Amino acid sequence: MPHLTSATTGTASTGVRTGFGVPGYAHPLVAPTEWDLLTRPGTPLHWVVLDVADGPGTRPDPQCLEAAGRLRNTGVRVLGRLDTAHGARALTETIVDAGRFVDWYRVDGFLLARCPSERASLPAIRRTVSALRAVRDGGHIVLGHGTHPHPGYAEDADQLVTFAGPWSDYRWSQAAEWTAGHPPERFCHFVHGVPHRHLEEALRIARWQGAATVWFTDRTDRGGHHDPWESVPGYWDDIVSRVGTGVSE
Repeated sequence: MPHLTSATTGTASTGVRTGFGVPGYAHPLVAPTEWDLLTRPGTPLHWVVLDVADGPGTRPDPQCLEAAGRLRNTGVRVLGRLDTAHGARALTETIVDAGRFVDWYRVDGFLLARCPSERASLPAIRRTVSALRAVRDGGHIVLGHGTHPHPGYAEDADQLVTFAGPWSDYRWSQAAEWTAGHPPERFCHFVHGVPHRHLEEALRIARWQGAATVWFTDRTDRGGHHDPWESVPGYWDDIVSRVGTGVSE
């Protein structure tokens, strides 16, 4: 059963509004409709990840620049995706990519994909976050663990992705006890394969577990051969309405 301690109370008492964290659409040339939908007035967006080519690519991409600029002009944060390779990637490579994201696309921060979660990797990720804040002063940093990490990670980043996976796992998931000591705006959940009929249940789980930033989709990974985050959910209008109509309860 989902964790129902003070994380639930925190969501309601602080009046946190649930919103979307978009993990990263396909390239704007491939998914123009998806990028257009994000700029519609009233879409409850916290941030959108820009992933040009497993990072910023090797040269500026005009279509990605335009898509990112349209979002930023509406007040939406755009985050550059940086792959940490579970801690195996060199810090210098990560910082080079971060600089490209800032110089070419004027991103507002970064999502560290495949971020390690164990205590042993904490010092290295702290160095990475510190270096990223020097590259983008005031930038928003999201650590993409996909699971509950050692609680020390919460001391460095603005947000942690504490779940990323299928609905079949999410519906039975539980929040780590330590998360109850932090407000809901610190946590993100990405869930694929959520049937339309279970959408409200998924939103309740996020509220119970104290996660204010979510991305739920009925798309699946099809055995690992398809990225479920590349397109909008089939129930886009409904989830926008459900998430955008009020404060989490």
